[in-house]
Amino acid sequence: MTLSTLSRSRPSLLFAKKKESQLTFADLGQILGRDEVAVAAIFYGQARADEDDIRKLSKALGLYESVLQAELGGCPFRGGTVEMPPREPLIYRLYEIVQTYGQAYKAVLNEKFGDGIMSAIAFSTKVEKETDEKGVDWAVITLRGKWLPYSRF
Repeated sequence: MTLSTLSRSRPSLLFAKKKESQLTFADLGQILGRDEVAVAAIFYGQARADEDDIRKLSKALGLYESVLQAELGGCPFRGGTVEMPPREPLIYRLYEIVQTYGQAYKAVLNEKFGDGIMSAIAFSTKVEKETDEKGVDWAVITLRGKWLPYSRF
């Protein structure tokens, strides 16, 4: 399933209610007590909404809890929403960053932490906007993952 297929199907009701309510992902994050990226991931079916999330989203968006439970309940199927390589320009640029700097990130991380990987499960991220002295806007994306050393067996 592609991202365009996903955004036209299951989460369309969520996006319609979000637009109608004029709430941002940051607003919903405050309501849920979660980061705005986590809330967006719930909307795209890439993160799990627990019962508390469903209850709070129901109230914020004016949807029945049973409708949200049907839309968001259970474990998400992660990673299948974007074709590779991605065609959406912003997602492609993120992919390009990994293509260009992935080996360098790996080398530096291995020097600092040893042989292992950064978790995407014990993980957090945030997006910030930074404006420099010339008035140019910069996107700042922070990735924070627990370091998982490879075990010897």
